[in-house]
Amino acid sequence: MDTRSPQIPAPTAVLHDIWNPDEDDALICLDVQTETHDVKTFTFASRDGKRFAFKAGQYFLFNLEHDGDVESRCYSISSSTHRTNAFSVTVKRVPGGRISNWLHDTLTPGATITANGPLGHFVRPPSRKLLLLSGGSGITPVMSMVRDLADSCDPADVVFMHAARTPPDLIFRDELACIARKLKGLRLHFLPESVAGEPSWPGLSGRISIDYVRLAVPDIADRTVMCCGPAPFMAAARRIATELGVADANYLEESFDAAFIDDPAIPTVQRAATKTFQVTFAKQSRSIEVASEQTVLSCAKKAGVRIPSSCANGVCGTCKSKLASGSVDMSHNGGIRQREIDAGFFLPCCSRPLSDLVIER
Repeated sequence: MDTRSPQIPAPTAVLHDIWNPDEDDALICLDVQTETHDVKTFTFASRDGKRFAFKAGQYFLFNLEHDGDVESRCYSISSSTHRTNAFSVTVKRVPGGRISNWLHDTLTPGATITANGPLGHFVRPPSRKLLLLSGGSGITPVMSMVRDLADSCDPADVVFMHAARTPPDLIFRDELACIARKLKGLRLHFLPESVAGEPSWPGLSGRISIDYVRLAVPDIADRTVMCCGPAPFMAAARRIATELGVADANYLEESFDAAFIDDPAIPTVQRAATKTFQVTFAKQSRSIEVASEQTVLSCAKKAGVRIPSSCANGVCGTCKSKLASGSVDMSHNGGIRQREIDAGFFLPCCSRPLSDLVIER
């Protein structure tokens, strides 16, 4: 990663020269904007002047070199799809976070960086009746949707409920209030957990609850609910939505929490026929056993092997690793490019071993 900050070159885009996710990855940082005391928005353009085509709610997977290692992180696009010459991501500083802190402290306009995308299936559905729920920095993908609606002037019936620790932590607070004054059909609810930092806060405070949601959105059962935020917030939101009659098919959520899905236990009757392979993580000098019916990531997590991960189903690409030797059965959902596979990379979250493996981790 080249973090030098030369003068930003003039755009050279040709209208029909569109960013190709399978070929392009070089970005240049155009701007860094402070949103709150611990949140910044970073705006990027194609280094080659190409334009972007993405859907509101999608994200980019950024590949960052840190302390000699390349780490990948997913950041949702927060800008409108109608701005095609550049896109923005909004990042919250995480205490002890290697990448978020590096972005906040180091990345400046003019620096170059690489990223894959756009990726993801958390996109606005055809339904005009929406409930958007966000907690903390989980506001980014749904903010893209609101900006998209405001720019397109599409008729909509949208309730947007955003929760944060305190009023000063409400990301995009002023802009959302401005949009709500102009966009017919948008009802805005802010819910800080406490009023610290703004004792004159005029609204309600506390955590999301079934009584609050029932009062604020009495027709929730008729809406498509889209939720993004910390795991506890999303768990509460899903429980509330279910209790208030939202069908499973009408509840969509997005999360980049470092979680993984356990593989189902292998039935005893099948154990004798299951092969077990040795998987070695070269940089960590660790070896573990992985059965042919288990994913590499699930077993690595259980054994305490360090692999960054997020979606656990082959979408985000966070766990992308280099396979030094061996072969795997990989069933991904767009989180890795064919040229990366050809170069020996794979996704441990959706790969099962076909032989002994050596992984450069």
